[in-house]
Amino acid sequence: MAKIKKEVIKEAPKSRAIEKWKSKLSHKFVMILAVVSILGFIGIVSETLFNRNINLHIQALWMIAIGLGMITEAQIKSLKNLKVEGLTPNNFAHLTTAIIGAITILAGVFSFPRFNITNPSFHAIRGIVSIIAIVVIIIQTWFIE
Repeated sequence: MAKIKKEVIKEAPKSRAIEKWKSKLSHKFVMILAVVSILGFIGIVSETLFNRNINLHIQALWMIAIGLGMITEAQIKSLKNLKVEGLTPNNFAHLTTAIIGAITILAGVFSFPRFNITNPSFHAIRGIVSIIAIVVIIIQTWFIE
């Protein structure tokens, strides 16, 4: 599979290959990560200026925002053809992203202080999603122009 990509890039002019790469790049998840950053700063402002600790609310909102970002990245419309096409590698990636996004939203809703359902699986989901977010931020910031 890597050979095919290398051959296509060698045959295509450089400007055309770069345009193809940029057109495939989605900024939806990056926008959600910006919202998460803003929520983090709101939590800092609330604690330092108003002496109110809203970290539990902020963490729940983080999880909901990242879950929504993952669901929008999953391209659920492409999953409608799952019965016709079967489970292809592309559909599988979209399906797992949608499932992880839905579980993340549930973990965010249940971790609000009002519900306060603490479960080790929610902590694991928070850790996994945080690692995914860190990797996406690093790749988006330093590797993709």
